[in-house]
Amino acid sequence: MKDYNYTLEISANQEEVFNALTNPFQIELWTGYPATMDDQVGTVFSLWEGDISGCNIQVVKDYKLVQEWFFGETENPSIVSFTLKKAGKNTLLELTHTNIPDEAYDEIVEGWQDYYLGSMKNFLEFY
Repeated sequence: MKDYNYTLEISANQEEVFNALTNPFQIELWTGYPATMDDQVGTVFSLWEGDISGCNIQVVKDYKLVQEWFFGETENPSIVSFTLKKAGKNTLLELTHTNIPDEAYDEIVEGWQDYYLGSMKNFLEFY
């Protein structure tokens, strides 16, 4: 199991970034796929036609979203934490993803950078 940390500055305010992470209509716009998601603790979510699924375990509107991602049977849960901080007019998004299965690590890192956070940043900054 491996951990991954990534920080990204996005030209949008914290509310806009939080909404892009939790609003299913916005998620569909930047992923191109229907999404099951909201900003409530206990929500079981599904993104990219079920390729990513899990449960929201902590929500602090506009500041923090913590999720457990499901990877089947694992000894320790895989936890994703998004922390949003004001950076002038922008938002600094700090991602921490723990307990990533070794065999999925490279694909997960590429997914975070190129498809998940990269697509969300492009959506917020250019549309």
